[in-house]
Amino acid sequence: MSSRRPDSFDGLGYRGREELSYGGGYGGRSFNSSSSADLQHWVTTPPDIPGSRNLHYGERTPQFETAAPAAPGAEETQPLFTENVLAHPCIVFRRQCQVNYHAKNFHLSPFTAISVMYSVTKTQGPKALWKGMGSTFVVQGVTLGAEGIISECSPLPRELSHKWNPKQVLGHLVLKGLTYVVAMPFYSASLIETVQSEIIRDNPGILDCVKEGVGRVIGLGVPHSKRLLPLWSLAFPTVLHGVLHYVISSTIQKLVMYLLRRRSNGGQYCRDGSETTQNMLDAYFPELIASFAGSLCADVVLFPLETVLHRLHIQGTRTIIDNTDLGFEVLPINTQYEGMRDCMSAIQREEGTLGFYKGFGSVVVQYSLHAAVLQITKMIYSALLQTT
Repeated sequence: MSSRRPDSFDGLGYRGREELSYGGGYGGRSFNSSSSADLQHWVTTPPDIPGSRNLHYGERTPQFETAAPAAPGAEETQPLFTENVLAHPCIVFRRQCQVNYHAKNFHLSPFTAISVMYSVTKTQGPKALWKGMGSTFVVQGVTLGAEGIISECSPLPRELSHKWNPKQVLGHLVLKGLTYVVAMPFYSASLIETVQSEIIRDNPGILDCVKEGVGRVIGLGVPHSKRLLPLWSLAFPTVLHGVLHYVISSTIQKLVMYLLRRRSNGGQYCRDGSETTQNMLDAYFPELIASFAGSLCADVVLFPLETVLHRLHIQGTRTIIDNTDLGFEVLPINTQYEGMRDCMSAIQREEGTLGFYKGFGSVVVQYSLHAAVLQITKMIYSALLQTT
């Protein structure tokens, strides 16, 4: 096979580069006829140009300063593991504490939370704290699918550009709110799976969350009492919590990214286009750290609202949970809240202000594990880079 490179190809000094002229950025680019003929069939730019990609004639080359990706897929895999797999036992216990209005021990400390989580595992087996994990992935899939479909069928923007305006931000938040409404019945079904005691629950299939979510919409198939709140009354607290969580986490994430990039001066490339080990770490970990900080701040700030939301979703579903005071035995959920305001008043009156923070110790455990995973990953990644 004959080479597609020009005869005079020599790294950055390939034929045609000297014939490019720039006048005021990219807008003044011009080609003469001979170089144009050679470049029209090119599909590959020199590999030693940072940020290079497959180009055709007339397309713009990315800026030299764009950050090169680190390990492909690593930024997505690590948060997926820590937020959905490693943290799931903490999420299960947190939700059980939040809906348990009987509890005398609020588990504000991580030490009491760990003790009871150990007792539950010892009594019922490891599955007791890993239940409902499949349904959480179903809810995420429904959320992503609904967001994509709504954005394609409406002018609501799925992503915000750097030059956003208030109208685009409002449309983007409306899209998020509609997405949470669509996913709401499946979220309720997933919540039931995560808090239902392993002692009395059957082994659900991974698609039972979808079946029960649809059943809740049409009012069939799911056993419930007259205290079950209609979905329309759950829409406002669900959308409020979801949108606020998104706004807080995104804002904190952007702020942390800005501070980290400013601290590292945006990262510096070597003359040959490669990066030093420290630059690779600076390019890889800021997004993980920013995502960690954003999720942590949003979960802490909205923990009281999440407690109210989960109690409203679980009411009337005939759910039986583990006794979070002892780690064994089971308790029924028989609340009679009339809505969001009544739930908040009842918690404040009967359990006090700290009643909104039941199970907060599990959040401390969850993000301590997340921070440990970040640190271990950084150490491993740094060691691997030094050996290459």
